[in-house]
Amino acid sequence: MIYRRDGFTLVELLVVLVILGLLSALVVPRFVRQEEKAKVKAARAQIELLGTALDTFRLDVGRYPTSADGLEALRQSKGIPKWDGPYLKKEVPLDPWGKSYIYKSPGDHGPYDLLSYGADGVPGGEGDNRDIASWEG
Repeated sequence: MIYRRDGFTLVELLVVLVILGLLSALVVPRFVRQEEKAKVKAARAQIELLGTALDTFRLDVGRYPTSADGLEALRQSKGIPKWDGPYLKKEVPLDPWGKSYIYKSPGDHGPYDLLSYGADGVPGGEGDNRDIASWEG
């Protein structure tokens, strides 16, 4: 007599669930870490792009926008003599964590300081929470 088996036993299902759980415990943190690395790289790239726009502004106007002018001076004249923009095609971007970039001119580290406070949004920090600044390489 031949018995036909139509499914999985409870033990087989539990083994598969344990294996899937172990795999996800190993793989998911790596994907999350890659996402954070990508955000840091995106912030550095945006700071470089904004730096290029600020340099072009300086070439036209003869100075960098003041802290009071802010990064919006790259998009709107605000009555600035010799302004020949806009210097950005799109709106001033937020950092990858959805916060505004910090702009100060004159800066403490050069003619201007441009930075993102990272994932935590507060000054300082380590790892993903570390500040990303224009004066750092």
